[in-house]
Amino acid sequence: MIKLIASDIDGTLVQDGDNTLNPEFYDEILRLRAKGIQFAVATGRQWHSIEQVFDPIKEKIFYISDNGAYVGCYGRNLFLTTIDRSTILEMIKEVRSYEGLDLMLSGPDVVYLETKNQEFVDWLVDSYRFQVKQVPDLMKVEDQFIKISIYRKHRVEENTVTIRKAYQDKLKITISGDMWVDCMAKGVSKGAAIQQIQESLGILPEETMAFGDQLNDMEMLERSYYSYAIGNARPEVKKAARFQADTNINYGVLKVLKLL
Repeated sequence: MIKLIASDIDGTLVQDGDNTLNPEFYDEILRLRAKGIQFAVATGRQWHSIEQVFDPIKEKIFYISDNGAYVGCYGRNLFLTTIDRSTILEMIKEVRSYEGLDLMLSGPDVVYLETKNQEFVDWLVDSYRFQVKQVPDLMKVEDQFIKISIYRKHRVEENTVTIRKAYQDKLKITISGDMWVDCMAKGVSKGAAIQQIQESLGILPEETMAFGDQLNDMEMLERSYYSYAIGNARPEVKKAARFQADTNINYGVLKVLKLL
């Protein structure tokens, strides 16, 4: 019997940056909960953004935000994994030396930006509903840090090869679509967060279903026997998953949930 379902948001439930979820999802998740099945949202977004997307049922789901660095539920943080400050400061200096890259530094509740790209800032606020604070110097921000993200409007993967190689032994680095490289503390992933929930609730991987489309979803799929790649997923994700659903545009996840 399935006891836990986890899903990515962008590229899986919605198109990137979209906060409009098909209302049928809310009904299906509530029906599943009535049968004793828990639902977790696993995303690179911050938890404020999860609440915006799932507002009608925000008290009924688990939040896995910042690619697993934050695990919680409505009004409560359960697990938080921070990054060493010295590593953060070192990476800020490194990324600043490259043209065309923007940095986003994530605290548990706020993301910090020093960019002058107002279009980028407005996009985060208007599309993702992030809680954003613009600062003159990221290196002077005093907070706990759970994620540092590198943003480039297109082809971020091929434009950050050197940076990723330099920090691969210090941080967990993952590609989140065409625009983001996300860096967390070693050991952090959506899969590790799913494991924390599984162990807390006594749920086995064989009792878990997960949906994803990007490389940052891979560990989550590995922790779930019923692992689904969305029809528009990267080839590596489709190869790793046991099953395949329809595309996000065709509500692939919703179709599978209805079958349950």
